[in-house]
Amino acid sequence: MSTTITDWRDRFIAHLEDLKARNDRAALADLRRGLGQPPGTVASMYRHVIPWIPANQFIEDTAYTIASLFAFHPVSGGTRTVGGALAAIHSADGSSRPESIERRFTSLLSAHEDDLQVHLRQAISLLKVNDIPLDWRRLIRDVQGWGHPDRYVQRRWAQDFWTPSENPARSADAPDETGGVPDQSER
Repeated sequence: MSTTITDWRDRFIAHLEDLKARNDRAALADLRRGLGQPPGTVASMYRHVIPWIPANQFIEDTAYTIASLFAFHPVSGGTRTVGGALAAIHSADGSSRPESIERRFTSLLSAHEDDLQVHLRQAISLLKVNDIPLDWRRLIRDVQGWGHPDRYVQRRWAQDFWTPSENPARSADAPDETGGVPDQSER
């Protein structure tokens, strides 16, 4: 039986969510050890990642990055992109902090895929502090598309961040349009 790329992502996130649901603190601690480390270099993560993903360097790097970030903030929910989730914090805060959030977000959008993990960790940290859930299935797909020359992920996140949530064209129920951009997961 052949496994599609979509299947591995859904199964992998379901596995991470199951670790959280079972309150497997040891496994989540193993995965958090990957924060700030190059993907695939923390041996304690292997047993929680390798059985759930196809053998492919690009997929492995994405999976290790997502696993460490999930273990740091294991709250799933919603359909928002990182841009939409950060917009909720940005618009809810009346202090000088929104400028700081906007600067961080702009840095994230400008990040090269080699530096993405560092910028995502900062963004996820803001979501964690504000107890904002994240659509981890969407994030794993977005991380895989980050290096695409059309920058469709960055543009979608920017639209979600700077477009008012009242705009019906940007609602969470709107289809996830990528402009027909091919999946890069098998790079």
